[in-house]
Amino acid sequence: MSTPQQRPAAPREDVVDELHGVAVPDPYRWLEDAGDERTVAWSAAQDEAWAAWAATLPGRARLERRVRELMATGSVGTPVHRGAREFRTRREPTAEHGVLLVSDGDGSRVLVDPVALDPSGTTTLDAWRPDVEGDLVAYQLSEGGSEESVLRVLDATTGEVVDGPIDRARYSPVAWLPERAGVKAFYYVRRLPPERLPEHERQYHRRVYLHVVGTDPDTDVEVFGDGRSMTNYYGVWTSRDGRWLVVTSSDGTAPRNDVWIADLSAGDPARPEFRTVVEGRDANTSAWVGRDGRLYVFTDLDAPRGRLAVADPHAPQVENWSDLVPQGPALLDDVAVLDGPDLPEPLLVVGWTEHAVSSVTVHDLATGTRLEGAAGRVELPGTGSIGGLVGRPEGGHDLWFSYSDTTTPAHVWHLDGRTRELAVESAPPGAVQVPAVVSRLLEYPSLDGTVVRLQVTARADLLDADGVPRRSAPTILYGYGGFGISLSPHYAPDALAWVEAGGVYAVANLRGGGEEGEDWHRAGMRGHKQNVFDDFHAAARFLIARGFTTPQQLCVHGGSNGGLLVGAALTQEPALFAGVVCSAPLLDMVRYELHGLGATWSEEYGSAAVAEEFGWLHAYSPYHRTVEGTAYPAVLFTVFDSDSRVDPLHARKLCAALQHATSSDPAVRPVLLRREKDVGHGARSVSRSAGLVRDTLAFAARATGLELKD
Repeated sequence: MSTPQQRPAAPREDVVDELHGVAVPDPYRWLEDAGDERTVAWSAAQDEAWAAWAATLPGRARLERRVRELMATGSVGTPVHRGAREFRTRREPTAEHGVLLVSDGDGSRVLVDPVALDPSGTTTLDAWRPDVEGDLVAYQLSEGGSEESVLRVLDATTGEVVDGPIDRARYSPVAWLPERAGVKAFYYVRRLPPERLPEHERQYHRRVYLHVVGTDPDTDVEVFGDGRSMTNYYGVWTSRDGRWLVVTSSDGTAPRNDVWIADLSAGDPARPEFRTVVEGRDANTSAWVGRDGRLYVFTDLDAPRGRLAVADPHAPQVENWSDLVPQGPALLDDVAVLDGPDLPEPLLVVGWTEHAVSSVTVHDLATGTRLEGAAGRVELPGTGSIGGLVGRPEGGHDLWFSYSDTTTPAHVWHLDGRTRELAVESAPPGAVQVPAVVSRLLEYPSLDGTVVRLQVTARADLLDADGVPRRSAPTILYGYGGFGISLSPHYAPDALAWVEAGGVYAVANLRGGGEEGEDWHRAGMRGHKQNVFDDFHAAARFLIARGFTTPQQLCVHGGSNGGLLVGAALTQEPALFAGVVCSAPLLDMVRYELHGLGATWSEEYGSAAVAEEFGWLHAYSPYHRTVEGTAYPAVLFTVFDSDSRVDPLHARKLCAALQHATSSDPAVRPVLLRREKDVGHGARSVSRSAGLVRDTLAFAARATGLELKD
């Protein structure tokens, strides 16, 4: 086998592009082609090098066993009610995947079990949606980690598939219409047929269609999307009575979208006449019509932390909006209506986050006024995160949501709007012994003085009563910092296993994320991306200065956009870290738009086709920032061959560049690539997850000096 000391050589070619007057060398361009025989040979040699190094890592088997134990909580989803039926997901403690269940008067039974369909465990349930009556369920499966969802419809009584498959339905929402004269139909999103498109555009060009169950999907009527950007994503929503249709459109992952509404009672559902709710504004907006007939508008327009407005759906334009819940000091996350006949007045339940920690308040639905005193708040079980405020679609006094924190796997809680009693509705099916840990939310200044927050978790014996570390310890610093995504407190088996073994686990809420609202996101995107990296470097220095760790004991970890983050960290501040785990990363920021779903991310990062934006990208692109003779930390790239979001070519190219450039001893600080087949960027089986965690933690332990024993 190859070893890190004999790492596979990657030829450097004299490939240089001139972009906007700048010479941009690209010596490993050939590694972009996964089918090139040189790439195949190089990748096989990397596999051997990783296997040889992994065989030397102590504690891998014990780590995997402990991670599996911590994952053996299983999981249970928030219930979705349709008529007399209840739908939810559930994963048993030893199961590879969760299943979709239905419960009714005949008991509970499995509707979709990915493992029964594919015993290899590489098929995932991507989405599901029951119809208005609860008779049918539209569900989407993908194979081998591809996320290329195929949509089918099954009968909730018999479990038999009655419609589909409908392909090209990746990321498709489903919005059902009520049954009329025995006809079931729904709106959904599908890409155009590939034969109508150039090969490099086939993953784009989505449209909204109307599908009648039991008919040929190739005859579906296109109702929206023609003539718009090829990288647009669309959302669809219908009211329970089938009167109202809402369509949203965003260009890629841009933090703005347009919204239209149509009154389907006024015409043919296949030819809806849309009115504009909001168009051309630099804001994110969603809208729906409530059971009271008002149009509800959830938006960050002129409110970066979010507000809830109402309007007449017949006059839905921005100038007609009236705030129901104005912007507050916390981030507005979610709302749900309780309007059952047993309530003295309809209520609006509002979910918030402040510095990534959740809270829930109760308001008068008519005015939006928060109720006074204890009646106006819901006491959550701890300092953690809630998800999905869900009521009954026909109305009522019941509300469900999930709750999780650092040591608590997600439970489903039920709120009775009449009594305000909060109780566990469903607990995960498995019981585990969670280690005694302590979590603290700390603050630190970034390079420019901006206050950033850091969630630090450690074993109780490592911290004193004030949260001050008793000694330095091997530490993993995790971050993401992009796309407005928030990193909130939640149950994480990988973090718990690391902390239990004696390490510290820290999560930084960097600019670019959504923890403090849209302004926080925009302070870390496009031309401000360096702020994200500065925040991350400042987090590392803070942990070192406070005595939590040392540069020789610090490993950074990130995936996807977080892979870009740690790629920038290792090329900008190589002396600050002992180890780097870089998973499914973006790393060649000059050419990222040409691969995977990169073209949909230009609003987040900028485009190399624009001179100014090329300047931003080239300045921090990790692949272009490697410097020969630098003592780089130990680096592990983890990639997945079926990743259709972020092409593994990014990791291949930087891996080759670092192996060439580093002056570190490869027997101590190797640059390695761990590759998996038949798995992609998203969901995976429990055993695949446990294996990945095992290897990344064992690598981090070796890099930071954490002693693991078999």
